[in-house]
Amino acid sequence: MIIAENLRKEFRAKRGGEVTEAVKGVSFHVPAGAIFGFLGPNGAGKTTTINILCTLLRPTSGKAVLNGYDVVAQPHMVRQSIGLVFQDPSLDERLTAGENLEFHGMIYGMPRHERMSQIEKMLAMVELQKRRDDIVNTFSGGMKRRLEIARGLLHNPKVLFLDEPTLGLDPQTRSHIWSYLHKLREEKNITIFLTTHYMDEAENCDSIAIIDYGKIIADGTPDSLKKGVGGDIVYLQAADNKKAAAYINSFYGYNVSNGGDNICFEVEKGEEFLPSFIKKTDFEIYSIGVRRPTLEDVFLKLTGHVIREESVDAMDSIKAHVRMRRRG
Repeated sequence: MIIAENLRKEFRAKRGGEVTEAVKGVSFHVPAGAIFGFLGPNGAGKTTTINILCTLLRPTSGKAVLNGYDVVAQPHMVRQSIGLVFQDPSLDERLTAGENLEFHGMIYGMPRHERMSQIEKMLAMVELQKRRDDIVNTFSGGMKRRLEIARGLLHNPKVLFLDEPTLGLDPQTRSHIWSYLHKLREEKNITIFLTTHYMDEAENCDSIAIIDYGKIIADGTPDSLKKGVGGDIVYLQAADNKKAAAYINSFYGYNVSNGGDNICFEVEKGEEFLPSFIKKTDFEIYSIGVRRPTLEDVFLKLTGHVIREESVDAMDSIKAHVRMRRRG
């Protein structure tokens, strides 16, 4: 359903100014009916890639094909094939839920009878039919996100793009939204392209690509990527983490990663390893534990650092630049 080959995107701050390469030769294939995830931190190039696939940005080089249509040569056909839920809120909060959907259907040229029928179906799917005539600015954050998903599906797209769909929502609302998405995939066999920096959210995907600083550094199913980590993960916080890391590396030969307040390393049979390890250490341990690998561990092993939280960084600067160009 989606083919990306060596996609690159550069931004120039000003004429003759510094060039920022946001996407650096990204390639991947997404089969029809799959849930595909881009896993990475803010600033990794996720939003830029999704904007290229949705024809909102032209690639500097490379090729992308969606539903058989080239995103550069056939942008209109690509737009007819996709639904898009933006990272930033994009509903008109002065309109009702029904009016937001009706306006979207009119833009896509849907006949009135088809439009009204689809609005009813979509509102029912996201459990907002009783709020159809309510102004959107009275909705909670989760309700607005569900309405945006309904809007993205209104014209029966082949691919639904979700750019950080649950960013800022509480865990319960995030879980509810994923229930809707799984139901949607089962009923309509729609292809879902997800970008996220939430590690647990990526577990919902059939396959994922981990992207950092504009490059794909690993791809595969969540299970296959976690198996690549190796054994169990021992994590600990010591009085002096640097001293502890040096000791572990010297005495055991393990590579130690910095996991924020903790340090982490891989061992076989972690539960059997811990008792003897604690007895032999020559440093003070505040806390210690062992667990099976997660996607967080995969990212940590591949990049050497934990996933960066959402913040004002290079990606935000790029998005601001794009908005300024559109206004101009």
